[in-house]
Amino acid sequence: MAKNEKIAAVKGMNDILPGQSERWQWLEAQIRELMDGFAYRNVRTPIVEHTQLFVRGIGEVTDIVEKEMYSFEDKLNGERLTLRPEGTASLVRATIEHNLLYDGGKRMWYIGPMFRHERPQRGRYRQFHQVGAEALGFAGPDVDAELILLAVALWKRLGLTQWRLEINSLGQPEERAAHRAALIAWLEQHQGVMDEEAKRRMHTNPLRVLDTKNPAMQDMVNAAPKLLDYLGEASLAHFDGVKAILDANGVPWTVNPRLVRGLDYYNLTVFEFVTDLLGAQGTICAGGRYDYLVEQIGGKPAPAVGWALGVERVLELVKELGTDIPAPRLDAYAIVPDAAAMPQVLRTLTRLREAGVRVQMHAATVDGMAGMKSQFKKADASGAHHALVFGADELARGEVTVKALRDGQGAQTAQRLDDVAGWAATLQSAR
Repeated sequence: MAKNEKIAAVKGMNDILPGQSERWQWLEAQIRELMDGFAYRNVRTPIVEHTQLFVRGIGEVTDIVEKEMYSFEDKLNGERLTLRPEGTASLVRATIEHNLLYDGGKRMWYIGPMFRHERPQRGRYRQFHQVGAEALGFAGPDVDAELILLAVALWKRLGLTQWRLEINSLGQPEERAAHRAALIAWLEQHQGVMDEEAKRRMHTNPLRVLDTKNPAMQDMVNAAPKLLDYLGEASLAHFDGVKAILDANGVPWTVNPRLVRGLDYYNLTVFEFVTDLLGAQGTICAGGRYDYLVEQIGGKPAPAVGWALGVERVLELVKELGTDIPAPRLDAYAIVPDAAAMPQVLRTLTRLREAGVRVQMHAATVDGMAGMKSQFKKADASGAHHALVFGADELARGEVTVKALRDGQGAQTAQRLDDVAGWAATLQSAR
């Protein structure tokens, strides 16, 4: 790359700019408030983890570990490290490391960037953002259902109605083992219709073959042995418990026997929220129970369940539905004809901001302070409700002129600089 050549962002890792970031902040605020209402507490984990955490936690033969992780060797000590591709393994690692389950179960949530090396497409990027809700230390179907209801409550907050909930049960390891043997035997008998990817997975991860999108394989996988037929009484009772709570809360669901999720750590309940509005990237939130992951990563056995949603996909859906997101509005724009007045102007603006007024100051450029006409144009373009004119005559009288730019456009009053608290309330009332 030439010394002065323009450097662009890495493909699939996007900047979030003013005008876009307000939508992100709005969504994040809705999520934080909702998590507080369900008593889920925030956890923040490092972006970089030991590679072995994901190999052991996600599964060595999953697509994520085999193909998609950004892994590298630490130059200082030779450790194998990875940019986190998902949040659950990191949260479980933190729970174990800091003994968070010593006094009972914990409900937690996270938000942040994840990284997977895959082909960028709408709503699917190499750096993407997830929100996850996880409940550790709770074994019953009530918490599975609670997490699903948490997601439903979020859709209501966001005004999202065009979704469907698909659920399934993966049972327990011994039940999956019996089904796995039957499934492999079935697949071996139907290799003639299988693509190369399915043949590769047939013995290492046969459940993922059921998740194929290949039209030529649909009849074969639809007729394949179903895991639900191999579940014992306890697993079926757990699944029925989840469904009963969803029914009692008016949440529609359908059983999808081919729903297996892409991570090895799931057992019992799995679920996905799906929409038809985003094309191929229709899953907006997914999760399930992972009762063996805590022990798998090195902790004492503990049940757990959770979900994750893709922030980019949810924002795409919000945009697709035309959901009204309130734009941030300025209360006032400070017009300063003479740079010499800046010390007094900034003192006044500081007091206004301390009183809760959102105000933008006109600042000098390399060409000096712009003229009054130019400053008023910028004030109007800013969307501010009022202009604050700090002219020499006003300041000599210990005043500022407050001019309406929206409602009552053109109306203006003189306000005393020593009565900032009094007219701060007037500025805020115009919001």
